[in-house]
Formats: sequence, structure tokens, C-alpha cells
Amino acid sequence: MADHEPQGNQPKREGFHLNVNDALTPDPGKEGLFKVENNPFAFTPGHLAKLLNPKSLDAFYALGGLEGLEKGLHTNRNTGLSADEKHVDGPIAFKDVAPPGTPQYGQHGDNEPFASGKHDASVPEPLPLDHKAGSNYADRRRVYRENRLPEKKSKTLLQLAWTTYNDKVLILLTIAAVVSLALGLYQTFGGKHEPGEAKVEWVEGVAIMVAIIIVVLVGTINDWQMERQFNQLNKKHNDRTVKVIRSGKSVEISVFDVMVGDVMHLFAGDLIPVDGIFISGHGVKCDESSATGESDLLKKTPADEVFAALKDIADGKPPREDIHKLDPFIISGSKVNEGTGTFLVTAVGVYSSYGQISMAMQTEQEDTPLQQKLNVLADWIAKFGGGAALILFIVLFIKFCVQLPHNHDSPDQKGQTFLRLFITSVTVVVVAVPEGLPLAVTLALAFATTRMMKDNNLVRVLKACETMGNATTVCSDKTGTLTQNKMTVVATTLGKSLSFGGTDKPLEEPDSDKEKINNGANGSEAPNTVPNVPVANFIRELSKTTKKILNQANAVNSTAFEGDEDGEKTFIGSKTEVALLTFCRDHLGAAPVEEERKNADVVQVVPFDSKYKLMATVVRLPNGKYRAYVKGASELLLERCNTVIANPSEDELRTAELTDADRKMFLHTISSYAGQTLRTIGSSYRDFDNWPPPELSGHGELTADEFAKVHHDMTLVAIFGIKDPLRPQVIDAIQDCRRAGVYVRMVTGDNLLTGKAIAKECGIYKPEEGGMAMEGPAFRRLSEDKLKEVVPHLQVLARSSPEDKRILVRTLKELGETVAVTGDGTNDAPALKMADIGFAMGIAGTEVAKEAASIILMDDNFASIVKGISWGRAVNDAVKKFLQFQLTVNITAVALTFISAVSNDEEQSVLNAVQLLWVNLIMDTFAALALATDPPSHTVLDRKPDRKSAPLITIRMWKTIIGQAIAQLAITLCLYFGGRSLLGYNMSDPTESKRHSTFVFNTFVWLQIFNELNNRRLDNKLNIFEGITRNYFFWAINAIMIGGQVLIIFVGGEAFKITRLNGKEWGMSIGLGAISIPWGALIRKFPDRWAEAMMPHVHIPIPKILKRKKKEGEDQEKQPVDRPPLPPGRVHTGLRGQRARVHSSRLGRSWS
Repeated sequence: MADHEPQGNQPKREGFHLNVNDALTPDPGKEGLFKVENNPFAFTPGHLAKLLNPKSLDAFYALGGLEGLEKGLHTNRNTGLSADEKHVDGPIAFKDVAPPGTPQYGQHGDNEPFASGKHDASVPEPLPLDHKAGSNYADRRRVYRENRLPEKKSKTLLQLAWTTYNDKVLILLTIAAVVSLALGLYQTFGGKHEPGEAKVEWVEGVAIMVAIIIVVLVGTINDWQMERQFNQLNKKHNDRTVKVIRSGKSVEISVFDVMVGDVMHLFAGDLIPVDGIFISGHGVKCDESSATGESDLLKKTPADEVFAALKDIADGKPPREDIHKLDPFIISGSKVNEGTGTFLVTAVGVYSSYGQISMAMQTEQEDTPLQQKLNVLADWIAKFGGGAALILFIVLFIKFCVQLPHNHDSPDQKGQTFLRLFITSVTVVVVAVPEGLPLAVTLALAFATTRMMKDNNLVRVLKACETMGNATTVCSDKTGTLTQNKMTVVATTLGKSLSFGGTDKPLEEPDSDKEKINNGANGSEAPNTVPNVPVANFIRELSKTTKKILNQANAVNSTAFEGDEDGEKTFIGSKTEVALLTFCRDHLGAAPVEEERKNADVVQVVPFDSKYKLMATVVRLPNGKYRAYVKGASELLLERCNTVIANPSEDELRTAELTDADRKMFLHTISSYAGQTLRTIGSSYRDFDNWPPPELSGHGELTADEFAKVHHDMTLVAIFGIKDPLRPQVIDAIQDCRRAGVYVRMVTGDNLLTGKAIAKECGIYKPEEGGMAMEGPAFRRLSEDKLKEVVPHLQVLARSSPEDKRILVRTLKELGETVAVTGDGTNDAPALKMADIGFAMGIAGTEVAKEAASIILMDDNFASIVKGISWGRAVNDAVKKFLQFQLTVNITAVALTFISAVSNDEEQSVLNAVQLLWVNLIMDTFAALALATDPPSHTVLDRKPDRKSAPLITIRMWKTIIGQAIAQLAITLCLYFGGRSLLGYNMSDPTESKRHSTFVFNTFVWLQIFNELNNRRLDNKLNIFEGITRNYFFWAINAIMIGGQVLIIFVGGEAFKITRLNGKEWGMSIGLGAISIPWGALIRKFPDRWAEAMMPHVHIPIPKILKRKKKEGEDQEKQPVDRPPLPPGRVHTGLRGQRARVHSSRLGRSWS
């Protein structure tokens, strides 16, 4: 099918070619729609689906037009279906209704196509229906289904809890908890205890279990509340009645009972529930912006008229001038704005456009990259902890065996010694498991979602928070997302002495010399000499007479009317007319439009005519004369004018001659407006002494053809420039995205020229960087290899269908991108669902779009996405900060336990089980809270997103972890082994020995408290206190941790096996702990590349998730801020649990 024509230009008929040989070719993955057993109809659902997605005049002609559809579907355009139909009378073959020579399956000829092997999620898999013998419309129900969608079942609390629990870290914790609890219970009830010693060995296992239960409960309740609230938000009664013709009579039926072949009525205000072909009517115009992204109202052309025009082309005649504007297609999900008529239903339920989109949404989201990395990390920690425990057990067991000849204990005591060394080994596994990690992720996400709501981001799917942080590309809809979906007058030239707006440079340069000549590049058009002033000054300059002419001309030359929409007073009708009336109301002080029309004594109306591109209204003036106001295509009106308003500031209306120079200047203005993607509308008038004039005597109702006889010697009033303006903060938001390394692409249903121009205006389309713009039909036909070659450079996808958007998202994900999709229309839903993050508009968004999205922008502002990216990065950083902190604690604790247990005569660790519980569980939980509540800093967008293949734990993080672990081990081991020589403790005295152990424990805890400050930064900058004054949580939580530690030392007593310390020991503990901060600064100054070079030589076991490619950027701060033409790879994101792990078969495979 030919391209849509750019606004303001004449249509190019030579661009249209009728191609029936390819019209019915099944799209890859949709061959199943063309297969129906024992089909009594001429068409399968696949044939009828080719009419739309996108609209195809080729397919309409190939199916035989309305007459072919009528015959092939066993129906009648006048009488509709028979009310008594059960089975249809005999089969009809495709060749009996299609034009001769039309292949039944397009490029496959008349051979039924085989499946391509790649399944498409938009192919519905309808549930089988039970048909009672002899039930009404049995054949139609079997072949084309009913007009209802399978209900999406909500998960129960138990199902949500199980999904949350299915997380490798939680499962690993469960194993550790069970082992710890079993041994703890044995020690508590079967072991020997000193008098007054607390029996608390079981506490650690129970505490870990409590942590697991808290994480599962928080996640489950959060998910359940989100699902419940959203279901209530979108609760609606789908069952409504519609009017159809059955057995020649108009009847009201439930929308669920509409069948393919029904003839349905159209009325202004109707929301269309099914797809179809327009039969006939009066002035039917539909708003398809939510279904296709097309922002204009689309006039529907009777099917027979369209088929006749296509038949002429097939017979070799030249195409009609307006061939591109012929539109007989009725799309489900669109709205009738004007007119009445009837249409033939061609698709219902799961096979309709709306139904296919809704079905494609009922797929489950896949696991996020961060979750995958956390799962791998859990495996690695389990292996590392298990390996360390095994080695420790072997070492202690060999030591135990070597000492046996000299061991004179009883068998029972030897058994207790063996059990003690086994328990010490198991403690290593418990210490190694990061209990706080799932909680850290959950808390970071929960905190971010609460704060994001204040930034107008309603998070429906918790994982979307952190996923957004590392989005590498945003595929944005144009209408309603980047633009306001509200046509507005942004420029006006009034006469030849006053104008405002329209001074921007043309966004689309002419491609050819011919176009340059046509656009006045050869000097044939004079530059614009009309003074240009701000709009406020423009309004002040106008006299009352001029304002009255403008108000009356726009009010009477319009079919729009005032009404309520979403509780606001607005105009309803053609978006162009609404723009002009809004301009008059807001700037020219116009009275209500109905009042203006009543005050004007209208005597004749000439309806809009697409051939002449004008409409006219004649009014009687108070002086008895008549005035004809004309509104239409500005260049055509200019040809008919020979005068122009002289001075709009004067109260007396005067005109001046329109010279050749003036005419060239106005043509230049029109061309300049068009180059800025403005739609130009002209306004003119002519006064008559009598009406009708002699030329029109004898005519009653006037047509534009007859009005042309007097359409000359007009006076030019104004040329208006109208556009759908960008949202106010879009340009800045897109610049922020580029700064953050996020590649923005525009996907629109508009034509290519408009799409490129708008994309240029907001900073998306940059051909100088190698950016490309394509149209949907061409894009869809690209091979897989070609797609992967083109998509990285694609910046604008115009005339796109839902299928094209899904192909784009799928390809980007296969290329390793993390994809965010924004949109407000029903047509955006499949891509919203398939994307890693879907943003729907909260105000203008349809319910289908909101259902598909993971985040809803409550203010419909593209700029809110940037806030979403900032919070997403804050969540990712929070997880990494905590991981860096946790692994430092774990590595140090494991090493301490190992070394001290091996060196101790009684195989006991320097940190007992209860002390480790405080360090490894309680403190880590508080640290998770403290590090998870840091809000995003202003510099968070100055770095590129992490690649999906990037390691969860970077070289810089390993540098910090290992560096701090070395310092902590050095300090604690020196204190442990140098107790006698360095600190003067008498180790043979039990009281002194306990004081020594308490001192080591206290120092170890203070090392962690100060190291937490170090972990507030992940980069190599030294200011670890940046933004700390904005985070009151951090202060409060650290105060609780310090208070807890002080309490433990003073009152912990036997439970912790410690004693009180004196002032000197407190001072030394805090002083040694504070060494973490200057040591951390030294570590930051140690070059990353040196650390990376050392890694292989020290043989640190780095799991697969930690590998990085060579020559990848070493320092994020040093990476250039400008986005390169090629987008970076996809990045890690995540969710704490396996909340969305179930993959639908419709998605085919997981992109990971």
C-alpha cells in the first residue's frame, strides 16, 4: 500500500500500486490463522485479519470488496444475519468471491501454507467452545469464535507466596536454617552447659527462618495489594448492548453476542467493539488514536466506492487523486466522533485487533537480568561456603585424628569433640550465606516504589523499578506521549502586517532539486516580511472588528461543538476545528460557540468537500448585506484571493490589493509552516449585496462544485499554523536520556515525513549520526539478519502496526538491549507487555495499555521516565552497595572462623554463634535498610547504563571487598593472636580471655559500622558523605546499630559470652574500626586496571557472572557523555524473587 501523504502537500497518485499477489500472504508465525477444518465460509480468520494490521486496500480488493465479503460470509448488507441461523447453507469457495487470478494465500499461491516455526504471541489460542447441536450460529462460533476474551485468572495468596519463595537465595537460606536449627536444638537440649550459661544455640536457625518468612510475606502482600488495587482501578462492566440488523430489523443485543457477518449500526460516541468494513452512512469520522496512533479523525468511505476505485486501477486506469485517503476500515477500540452508518463485522473476540492485543498481553513477564545474576551468585556462595566448610572439616578432622593417641577423654567426650568440630564447619556455611540480600533488594524496591509515586510513577510490577535503571533504549509512541494529542494553533499570519509564531527552521530539508524549486529555493518566493510578535502582543494589536471576524468565521465554519470530556469543558469534533475554536476562546474572547452561531444569521452552508478542500458559510450582516466565510487549504484559498486585510488594528475594516510580491510572500509563509510540520488552514471572506448572487440563482442546497462559481475576488483574512505540540519537558527529558546513555526511538502510526520532523524537533532523529527512519510494512518484511543489522540504527518507525512494535522490541531484546516502551493507546499494549518495562499514560492511556504496563505515568509526562531511570539506578546501586558490604563481612567472618578454629586448641571460633548472628543477620538487615534508602544523586544520570552482560560484582567492587577484607582480617587476627604480647591480656585467666574475645568482637563490629560509610559510594570518588544529610533513615539506622552494640557489650553477658569493656578498650575498638575510612580512600586511589591485571594471578575464584570482556570501559566516570550512534548492549536489572519467572509459550523463548 502506498505511503500516507505529508500534511499540507498534494497527494502523489503515482505512489500507489495495487498488489493482490502479496495481499493475503500469511505473516510469519500466523499461518495457523489460515487453517480451518470443514470451513463453510470463503475466508478463514487469517484472510480477514489481513484487512487490518495495518489497513490494506490490497487485501480488501483481494477478498472481493464488500460484495465478496457479503457472499463469502453468508450475510446480507441490508438484512444482516438471519435471526434463526443455526448452520449456513453449503460451503462457498474462495475463488467464487475473489477477483479472478487472486492467489488464496498470497505468495504461497493456492497451497495452504506450512508453519514457519516461529510462533507469534499475537496469534490467539482461543479456548474450545461447547456447541450444542442446533445452537444459533454454530458454524460462525466454530470458525470465527465469539466476541469475548478468556478471563485472566488472578493468583491466590498462596500462589503469590510460592512464586516469591522460589528464589535460589531464599532456598539456600532455608537449607542453612534447617541445618543450623537441627544442630542448635541438639546443642541446646543435648549438649553440656556451664552454670548460668544461656541455652540459645537454636536462636540462629529460628532467626534465619524468621528472615525468610518476612521476605516472603513482604513480597507476597505487596504483590497481592498491587494486583487487587489495579483490578479495582480497572473494574468495568464490559457487557453493554449494541444495535445490529438481523432478519432486516434493528435489534439490541449484548456485545458478547455479535457475530462475524453481522451488520452493526454506528452512532457518534460509540466505542467500536469489533473489526469491520464500512457499508454506508453520513459523515462518519472515527478517532483511532488509541488503536493505531493516528492523531487525526479519519473519514470513512463506503466500501463500494473504494472497491470501484480499486477496480479502475486493476483495469489499468490511473488512480484517483485521493486514493490514499479512501478508508473503509472500522477498527475495534476506536471511537465514532461524528456521523451515523452501518458496517459489516469481519472479526470478533480473540481474532479482532483489540482482542489480539489483549491476548498478547496475557503473557507472563520473564526473569530480570539482576535476578538471574543473583541466582548465579547464590549458587556460587553455596559452593564457596560448602567448599570452605569441607576444607575446614577435613583440616579439623585430621587434627582430631592426629591428637587421638594422646587424647585420654572418655568416648562420650571424644564424640562431643567431634560434634563440636562438625558444628564449627557448618557455621562457615551459615556465615557465608548473605541473609540480608533478599531483604535488601525487597526493601530497596519497596522504598523506591513509595518515593516514585511522589514523582508520578505508579509502579504496578515491583521489578520494573530496578529494571528501569539500566534500560538501554526507550521506544516511545508519538501521539499523546511525546506530543499532547491536542491540535493547537501555534502560528498565525493575519493580513500582511501582523503575525506570531512559525519562525522555526524547517525540520525536513528538501531531498531533490525539484523540491527545492517548488519550495522557493530558486528565489521565486519572497521572504516573509510580516512583522512577527509574541502571541500576547499579537492579541493586543487586534481591533474588536478583527476579533469579531475571526471568531465568527471560525464558529460558523465548523461542525465541532462544546461538551464535557473527562469532567472538563472542551470542544468535540475535528481536531483542526477544535484547535481554531480553542484559539478563539482562549485568546480572542469568543463567546460559547453555540452563542456565536446563534448571533450570526446563517443563510447558507456549503459542506466540506475533499476535492476543493474547503467549506463555506454565508451569513447576513446587520447592514443587510451578506458575507461568505471560507475556510480550507491555505494555498488553494490564496489562489482565489485578490485582496487582503489592510490593518487588523483599525476598528474600520479595510482591505488592500494582493500584489504578486504579497502572493509570493504568503506562499513562502505556507511553505515555511509546512516545513515546521504545521498544518496550514486559510481563512477568507467576500461580501455580497444579495444572496444568492445571480450566478447561483435557482440553486437550493449548494455544493462546493457550485460554490466555485462565486469563489473568487476573496479577501484573505489569515493563515493559521496548527500542530500537535510536544509536551513541555520532552526535549529536556530526551537530552537527559542521551546523557544517561539511553537510546530513544519513536514509534508512530503517522506518516514518515511527519514522524521524522517531530523526531527531529524533540532530538530523537539524528541522521548525521547514522540514524534511520523506516515505515512499518517495509520493516516487517526484513529478514532476521537484516533486522539485526537495521534495528541498532533505527530511530523512527512510522506507519507502524502493533506487530511492527512487537518485532522491534523482540529484536532489540535479542540484541541484548533492556527495552522500555512508552505508550497510551491500545495499539501499544503488545509492545508494552513484551518489553522489560512498559510505561502507560495514566490520564490519556486506555485500560488495555494500563493493564499491559509495569509502570503508569500519572501525569502523562515523558519527563517522568527520567525520574524513573534515576530511581531505577538508585535501586541497582543499593543492591550493589549492600552486596559489597555483605560480601566483605562474609569473607572476613569465614576467614576468621576458619583460621581461629584451626588454631584453637578446642576448635572454637573467635566469634561464637550468637555473636555471628548479630553480625551476620541483625546488622546486615539494618545495613540493608540504611543502604537501600539512599535517594538518587544528581550525578546518577551522568553514566551509561550497565550492559546486561556486565558483571553483578564489578572489578571495582572486588577491589573494595578484598581490600577491606584484608584490612579487617589483619586487624582482627593481630588482636586475636597478639592478645598477650600486644595488649597484655593474661590468656590463662578465663576472665581476661573473655575480655580479650569481647574486645576482638567489638572491634570487628566497629569495622563493619565504619565500612558501611565506605559503601555509600560505588565509584572511585572520595566524598563518601555526599547526600548523607538528605537521608534521615541512614542516621537513624546507624544510631540503632551503634546503640545495639553498646547494649550488647554492657548487658549481653552470658548470652553473647562477653564481658564489659573499659574506656581504653572502647577507644581502641572505635579507633581501629575507623581505620576503614582512610583505608577505603587508599583503595579508591588504587587504579582499577591494576586490580584487574592482578585478578588472574591471585587465582580468586570468579564465577561466570563476574567475567568481563576485554577492552570494556574501565572507569564509568571517564566514559563520554554523548550517546554513540550504536546503542550499548542491554544491562542488568532485577527482582528479588522469581516473581515473574513463568514464561508463556507465546513468548517463545527467554531473552537473557
